[in-house]
Formats: sequence, C-alpha cells, structure tokens
Amino acid sequence: MPQDLPGFYYDAEKNRYFPNKGPVPGSRSTAAAASSSAQKLNQEANKCKLTKVRTSKLLQARELYGNVIASSKGRCNFKEEFQKAQASHPVVWKYQGTNKLGDGALERINIDVQTGEGLTGTDFLLAGGRNGSLSLFEFGKVGQGFHYGMKCLPDLVWPLLNKSQVECRKAPGHIWRPAQNTPRMSSSISCIKTFGKHSTENDGSSIRNALVSTLGAEDCGGSLFVINLSELLDFRPNRSILRRNIDEVATFNCTVWTADCRSDGSHAVIGTNLGAALVDLETGVKSWLLRSKSDVLAQQLVHSGNVVLCGLRNGAIVTVDVREKREGFSARHASHRIRHSPLDTTPGKSSEKWFKLSGNIHPSHTIKMPSSIACLVSLQFDDQYFLASSMDGTVKLYDHRIIQRGAVQTYEGNVNSHTRLQLGVDPSERFFISGGEDCNLRLWSIKSGELLFEDKLTNTVTPTVCWQKAEAFKGLQDERQSYDNVKHDSLGAWLGSAEGIFYVDWEL
Repeated sequence: MPQDLPGFYYDAEKNRYFPNKGPVPGSRSTAAAASSSAQKLNQEANKCKLTKVRTSKLLQARELYGNVIASSKGRCNFKEEFQKAQASHPVVWKYQGTNKLGDGALERINIDVQTGEGLTGTDFLLAGGRNGSLSLFEFGKVGQGFHYGMKCLPDLVWPLLNKSQVECRKAPGHIWRPAQNTPRMSSSISCIKTFGKHSTENDGSSIRNALVSTLGAEDCGGSLFVINLSELLDFRPNRSILRRNIDEVATFNCTVWTADCRSDGSHAVIGTNLGAALVDLETGVKSWLLRSKSDVLAQQLVHSGNVVLCGLRNGAIVTVDVREKREGFSARHASHRIRHSPLDTTPGKSSEKWFKLSGNIHPSHTIKMPSSIACLVSLQFDDQYFLASSMDGTVKLYDHRIIQRGAVQTYEGNVNSHTRLQLGVDPSERFFISGGEDCNLRLWSIKSGELLFEDKLTNTVTPTVCWQKAEAFKGLQDERQSYDNVKHDSLGAWLGSAEGIFYVDWEL
C-alpha cells in the first residue's frame, strides 16, 4: 500500500501522487480520493438547507478545479462557499436559570482574575436586563474564580434531535453565575459597551472597563455608568460583585436609548429623545452634538472615534463630527434643513420633504431608510462600511465614501415592526445574525447577501446579540487568517431574550 504523504493523495489508476489542492490534471470525479482533512470535513458536513449544496460536492469540485470552483451562481471561492455551508447549520443552546437577564444588553469581556497561578485572563458575559438587573457570568474556564455560585447548564434547542443524538453532541460547557448580590439599576439597561486595552494573547482581548447606560423611567431620566473591571474581583459570598466598582458618570433629564464610547475610554456618546450628546467620562461634563425632535435610537462611532453615526426615529442616518469643541450642554449649533425622498409619491403632492437638525453634521452624508433606525454596526476591518437596519425589517450595507449612491448590499428576510433588534457580526466579519419579531433567528452572509439560516428557536423576541469583537485581531498581519487559527469554541455568538441566554455556534 503506498505511503500517505501530507498534502497529497495516491491515484491507483495512474500510479502516482496528486496534490489535494489546485487543479488536478486529467482527474476524473470518481478517481480522486479525498485527503484526510477533506474526509473529516465531509463526514461532519450536512446538506445546506438554503443553498441546496452539499459540502461533499464542494470538496469534490475543489479537487477538480482548485480553490475557484464553478457553481450555479458562477465562479465561486471554495473556502467562502464551504464556510457558508457550515454557517447554515448552527448549533444553538439555551442556558437554564437565565430568563430575563440578558434581554436589555449583552457584552462578552475578558477580565484578568487572580488565581492560584497568578493573573489569568478569564472570559465573562456581562448581561443587562430590561428589569434593571446586571449580571456577570463566567464561561470558558468556568468556576476558577467563583467558589460560591450557581451553575447554569446548556440545553440543546437546535437542531431538533432525539435523546441519543443529543447525548452525542458536544455541549459548549456551562456558565457560572456568582452567588454575590448583583446590583439592580433604577431602570432598564439600554446598552453595554466595553473599552480598554486590547491584546491578542490567550486568543482574546483584555478589557478594563464597561460602559452601561440605563433607559430612564417615568420619575427619572437615564444615566451613564462606568464599571471598573481592571481591579481584582472579590469573589467572597454575601458581597456585591459589581457595586463597589460602579461609578455613575452622568444623569440626564431625558431617555437614554443607546450609547457608544471611544476605545481609549475618554468620551462616550449617547442617543436620547432630544438628540445626541458627548460625555467626558473623567469629569462627567456633557455637551450636545446633535439636537433633533426625532429620537436617536442607534449610534456607532467610526473613523477612530472622530465621527458618530446617529440613527433617528424618523429613519434618517446622520453623520456627526465629534471633534468640535463645545462650551457646554446648552451650546448653540448651526441649524440644517435635511431633504429626504418621500414615501408618498402621489401625483400633485410636493416631492420634497424636509426635517430640521442642529449640530456639526454633514448634510451630504445623511441618508434615509424606510422607517425608524433599529441598529447601526460599523465593520472593524474597514470602518468605511457599516450595517444599518430599520424597523420595517430592512437591512443594508453602506460604504461611507459613496453613501449617496445608496446601499452596496441588501439583505432580505428580516421581520420587524417596532423593536430595536441588534445585529451581531462575527469576528471574521463574514456573517451577521439577528432575531426577529416572528421569534425566528436568521443568519446572513455579509458579502453575498444570502440568507443562510432561518428558523424559530424561541417563543419570545431575541433583541440582543454579541460576538467576540474583531478588534481583538486587529494589528495582525492577516486578521481573518488569525481569526481562523483561534480556538473555535470561544468564538460563538451570545443572544438574549426574555426566555434566557442562548449560545450559537456551528461545528467545524
């Protein structure tokens, strides 16, 4: 029997070796034997539900034609098509005892924890509820810091399997909730963002602080808090794990819908029912960036924190420069009348509609979506690109440099009418995921626009989602290649609903 050679397979008919990748001269589809790595992938792959392509067929095509393969869609990249086939078969787990804890906001963080082996980077999930609860869960190296607490076990909710098949599935591991009393805010948690030092050690990033905003209630406005996570966490029982590290930076006499912060932690921006404001996180000084009669429901800092995108209730996405110095919270701004295309094109009616804004905005970079803006997400590998969704279910990809030409990609299938549904982008920025008001979970390919997965997994809407940030891989020579080499079990998405916290991944 011929000896196995790494990267080659033996063709018995031709009595010679051929490389596994690249065009195989004179090969027949029945003669080519798959490589050991291809065999492993072929065994684990299933039929793609939406693209109707078997990954085994993709592997066969790669053996024949190399990395650029032919399909019904034209010439495609094998690696991209195979990754889409994998993503179309996610595995979803729900954690017990987590109901109503992550339906306000979710953020994945890495904190240095003192252990018997010294400081160790540990993965946590910081969850905010619409009931004002703030919870910290440890996962990965679970239980190494929490000597007292509650173990939350995962239950498989997708795919639907019988008991014996479920037992064969590799579970992602439990998460650990400390027994210490966690604080309850005065109103719903509306946003959680992390900032601080990033590193590529331990396949992740070390975060020093978290920014938390509260929505506000009838008798009080929203607030902005900074949680100091760089101090060693004290895991003794009967103590609040977070309260001593929480600093209320600013309070407002308005609703705080959303927030974002610069990576250096110097300033934050907030979106309110009165407009957008800039907050100095050290002094708490506030200044208006944008005044509008339409609520700012979504925000995203871009271009190294010099510009903030503001998504308004009237459907406008406004670009605001945050670098201008302002005298205070009551500072005056230049007024602008922004024209947008009307939805009503009835003959005889005026074709021009206007709305008023004041602030240091770029009117030529203002665009209009069909309804209220639900979410804005800037891509990290190239922050000229950003995803935007509106409450009629529209999701689009824009390039800030050519924004007036319209979207560069449109994504079909999202279901929404009035909910601020978050979009979660995976670290490689190849896919994004979102819940829908029909309680379905959906996953799209960013590049092709294909809807890769769609199915009902819960009985309630899933409004929150977080993934490991692509920032953890920035600065490397090849970010996406570095992502591919990262330990895969730490790269899944976390989702929150009133039913509980979910973990979504797909098997390699």
